Amino acid sequence: MDSVPLLMSISTLLFSGLWHPGSTATNYNCDDPLASLLSPMAFSSSSTLTGTNRPAQLNQRVGDDGWSPEDSNAQQWLQMDLGSRVEITAVATQGRTGSSDWVTRYSLMFSDTGHNWKQYQQEDNIWTFAGNTNADSVMHHKLLHSVRARFVRFVPLEWNPSGKIGMRVEVYGCSYKSDVAEFDGRSSLLYRFNQKLLSTLKDVISMKFKSIQGDGVLFHGEGQRGDYVTLELQKGRLALYLNLDDSKTRLSSGPPSAMLGSLLDDQHWHSVLIERVGKQVNFTVDKYTQHFRTKGEADALDIDYELSFGGIPVPGKPGTFLKKNFQGCMENLYYNGINIIDLGKRRKHQIHTVGNVTFSCSEPQIVPITFVSSSHSYLLLPGTPQIDGLSVGFQFRTWNKDGQLLSTELSKGSGTLLLSLESGTLRLVIQKSTERAAEILTGCPDNLTASQCLNPIMAFQGCMRLIFIDNQPKDLISVQQGSLGNFSDLHIDLCSIKDRCLPNYCEHGGSCSQSWTNFYCNCSDTGYTGTTCHHSLYERSCEVYRHQGRTAGFFHIDPDGSGPLGPLQVYCNVTEDKIWTSVQHNNTELTRVWGTSPEKPYSMALDYSGSMEQLEALIDSSEHCEQEVAYYCRRSRLLNTPDGVPFTWWIGRSKERHPYWGGVPPGVQQCECGLDEICLDVRHFCNCDADKDEWTNDTGFLSFKDHLPVTQIVITDTNRSNSEAAWRIGPLRCYGDRHFWNAVSFYTEASYLHFPTLHAEFSADISFFFKTTALSGVFLENLGIIDFIRLEISSPSEITFAIDVGNGPVELIVQSPSPLNDNQWHYIRAERNLKVTSLQVDQLPRTCRETSEAGHFRLQLNSQLFVGGMSSKQKGFLGCIRSLSLNGQKLDLEERARVTSGVRPGCPGHCSSYSSICHNGGKCVEKRSGYFCDCTSSPYEGPFCRKEVSAVFEAGTSVTYMFQEPYPVTKHLNQSSSAIYTDLAPSKENIALSFVTAQKPSLLLYINSSSQDFLAVLLCKNGSLQVHYQLSKEETHVFTIEVENFANRRIHHLKINREGREFTIQMDEQLRLSYNFSPEVEFRAVRSLTLGKVTENLGLDPEVAKANSLGFAGCLSAVQYNHIAPLKAALRHATVSPVIVQGTLTESSCGSVIDPDVDAVTTVHSLSDLFGKTDEREPLTNAVRSDSAIIGGVIAVVIFIIFSIVGIMTRFLYQHKQSHHTNQIKEKEYPANLDSSFRNNIDLQNPVSECKREYFI
Repeated sequence: MDSVPLLMSISTLLFSGLWHPGSTATNYNCDDPLASLLSPMAFSSSSTLTGTNRPAQLNQRVGDDGWSPEDSNAQQWLQMDLGSRVEITAVATQGRTGSSDWVTRYSLMFSDTGHNWKQYQQEDNIWTFAGNTNADSVMHHKLLHSVRARFVRFVPLEWNPSGKIGMRVEVYGCSYKSDVAEFDGRSSLLYRFNQKLLSTLKDVISMKFKSIQGDGVLFHGEGQRGDYVTLELQKGRLALYLNLDDSKTRLSSGPPSAMLGSLLDDQHWHSVLIERVGKQVNFTVDKYTQHFRTKGEADALDIDYELSFGGIPVPGKPGTFLKKNFQGCMENLYYNGINIIDLGKRRKHQIHTVGNVTFSCSEPQIVPITFVSSSHSYLLLPGTPQIDGLSVGFQFRTWNKDGQLLSTELSKGSGTLLLSLESGTLRLVIQKSTERAAEILTGCPDNLTASQCLNPIMAFQGCMRLIFIDNQPKDLISVQQGSLGNFSDLHIDLCSIKDRCLPNYCEHGGSCSQSWTNFYCNCSDTGYTGTTCHHSLYERSCEVYRHQGRTAGFFHIDPDGSGPLGPLQVYCNVTEDKIWTSVQHNNTELTRVWGTSPEKPYSMALDYSGSMEQLEALIDSSEHCEQEVAYYCRRSRLLNTPDGVPFTWWIGRSKERHPYWGGVPPGVQQCECGLDEICLDVRHFCNCDADKDEWTNDTGFLSFKDHLPVTQIVITDTNRSNSEAAWRIGPLRCYGDRHFWNAVSFYTEASYLHFPTLHAEFSADISFFFKTTALSGVFLENLGIIDFIRLEISSPSEITFAIDVGNGPVELIVQSPSPLNDNQWHYIRAERNLKVTSLQVDQLPRTCRETSEAGHFRLQLNSQLFVGGMSSKQKGFLGCIRSLSLNGQKLDLEERARVTSGVRPGCPGHCSSYSSICHNGGKCVEKRSGYFCDCTSSPYEGPFCRKEVSAVFEAGTSVTYMFQEPYPVTKHLNQSSSAIYTDLAPSKENIALSFVTAQKPSLLLYINSSSQDFLAVLLCKNGSLQVHYQLSKEETHVFTIEVENFANRRIHHLKINREGREFTIQMDEQLRLSYNFSPEVEFRAVRSLTLGKVTENLGLDPEVAKANSLGFAGCLSAVQYNHIAPLKAALRHATVSPVIVQGTLTESSCGSVIDPDVDAVTTVHSLSDLFGKTDEREPLTNAVRSDSAIIGGVIAVVIFIIFSIVGIMTRFLYQHKQSHHTNQIKEKEYPANLDSSFRNNIDLQNPVSECKREYFI
């Protein structure tokens, strides 16, 4: 035969045969022995020791009764035929009478036909039973789930090592009766109603089914108004379509309402239960349930004429169906309590039969096989020699994308035919080779060479059935018995494929995929990570982001961590004293309202960027939350105080009306002015309730957390003449994380806290901070009957996580290179899921261990959770635990500690661990809940002392700091951080500043002492930097750094340090000069420090005077002299600091004035830019203001007069204080002409001579 037609015919046959891939209730007293009365002929086995069947029932004591196989190995089995399907509830075993032969562990399989067996499972795993310890004792096991079957097979797995396999068995249960119908794929049962329309508010549909086909309609019903219900097999899964009164949706157009099940075309019974109450539906397939709400507006399901089971017949066309019909058997089919199959068997008039429906279930003799191993499994079958051609057909299913399916030698030396699965696609190859006898091989044994079994990936791992060679079916039972072909590592008469994605253990919407041995979770776009998408990518709060050194910006937070709630986008604004979290809604703009009345109210619902559950989690975990509410009114009453029915109210989280306004507690029908007794009309408790013709407002903050957030506002009083209102509700704002700093201190080893049991069957994560000085101690423990979970510090440098889910303890240990009992905060995160168990300590490498697939996998605990100790009150923990979270649930340690002896709420000493987060000389200051950075002695500011304080100088600008008595510079008043003291004779100078300029020469800094000593920092005409250091008239030093032109519009960072004799200069983070002074060096008492131009007549050195002639034009930033920050004092504390400013000093970021060709300009966004002007109080548009133009004009004149008087008085007082200085500080603005003036200073009209140099680099 020509090779091309041969290839085509083979591929056609192969592709045409592709096989693409219930819970029960136990009766009462269903425990009768079922095997004791069976004849020996009802028992069969893989082999027998004597060659004849011996009685194998329990307690047989005649001779050596019982079963033993010819060889004791893992391929042996004993089975019994119970005569008909029965319900099996228990089993029992003994060894063989009077021998040393017994089985110590075995498994069970069940079947209706004696073929196509199904393994007994518990906890989604193949279950193994403990056997006997001697020959005569009885080991009895109650099945957790009863099984309905005719055949039972016992499969020994382990046996007495001093003997052989030996068994006597018993099965317990009771008879089972059912109504069965078989559909041939062209038939259906129609249940016709007594009336034209059947309308139901509740429905219950239940059945069992079995099929070898992966597609087909099980039942269908529809109504003319668009209602329909359909249950359909689709590729081995069940799809439920359900629609109530939604004519837009049609069965053929939309996706299913729910999809459940997998591998349902395996010719085993599967149970289905559909329960509907209105729109709420529970859909159950076997033991898995999906809950959903159906589409449509009505609660009733309206079906016209009939329900069809087995297919969807076309009206008026007998034998024609809309979709592929179901082919298989149904059992106990009930619709709202009506036994459909029973009515059909009794030929009742309600049932109409289409096609051939039989009321029994024929069982096709299907023998599947399973290729268990990806390296050793194979099946070798003989072909048909001396024929011209070859045809092979089979069905297969697998989860693997790669594997060799078949190989055979073609006749007449045509070569080797290889069929493989590569990346999910079939690939057929013919390889030329020497002539061999005809054999058909599936899988790939080890003893074949690469040319005989060409597969670079792996052998096939999966199931096959219905194998035909040359149009002849192959008897796989003969293969099992050894009379046909050969095999290795196969399960014959059993398909043991498992859907590892049912149920889907990928959390938070992660998608599941699988291979034969494992499942994998794709966590893309979920906001979670980890092997099961359990761990959130985001922190719990803005407080945690701040702890990481983050400042203002949009962030995602996950208030419940690994819990069910998803991440929420918020705006975090980290200030020096609070960390604000803001959540925006859809209407923060001022909104005008008119023409409303109680009969025609105005209502606006507010939609936030997260769900109500997410917002409640944020609010509950915060110390304080608030929303600003503003009501602007003109002849529009608000709350109708003092005793009237409110005209305006708002609705909170619980959908309750709240008739109180911002600034007052709940239940008080007032506004803030009413509490303060400053309302426009003392007879009313709100300004708007005075009902004035002029515009006024009531504004305040709602802060009762149980009522927040505001979800709706209703206004009803704007329908009178000249009546109008405007409202605005600000974003939800919260601060303070109640959990992150929630800490307790254990000060006795016998003390502990107890909490409810940890429920974490499939996944558990534990995270917390701890600090201790103890050598060891248990952090937490939770026990079950067998299972347990425990975390402890087992030695000063070792953390141990121990867990047992019933398969024996598993311990994970993290060794730290440094001691963990150093009284510093350390972080622990332990996690266990179905794939991996892990332990992380601080930033050390994570320790992981893969979870075993065999055995138990549910963590079942039942005791209380002990924190800080054990139930035995031994190995208690001494130290502090903070921010304890279990599976996203936050435990309130402090609340429990208040009522527990030996434990104190809180734990001081945060700064000992976190002081490094305060930068640039900032000091960490302890708070009860956390810490803050005091930037008093730093030239920087902000929550972490990292924000530069910088300003732009014009050519004549001067900032002079006079060293005198101490003065306060911040509101945090204390002796160490709130005052600046005079350095009379400092033994060191630490000077730091950053600058940007294009002017040369120029004077940056000048320090003057009372003894005419000075220090000057200047730029020379060539752009080099010089430091002049005069320590006495006899000793003057000039240090020059000329590695580049520093007047180049770039930011440069300068540090000058002298301590004793040692003197260093750093420029742009590099050490440029180091020098040792003579031992008698002493810089005498400092009098003043000047930035920019020196305006006093100080008798400047000639070289310094030349640089000072034009002062400094540019930007200075982060200026510090020892613990003094003169530029910061001038910009932030000018009224209380000993600082004098002359000329124009404009606060601005130095990054905004650098050459744009050199560095990018930084744009700073504020929260008000994003959310609107939060401080605005006047809501009226120009049109509204025009209504009060005259009043506004009068008010404007009065305000102008008042400000003029205040300005004159201020000018007088200021001149009295500093008659010879002009202070023109302009914060937060930048003159439009600065850039041009800044650049025009490059070429000076009066050049200064080149500076002298004594020290160069």
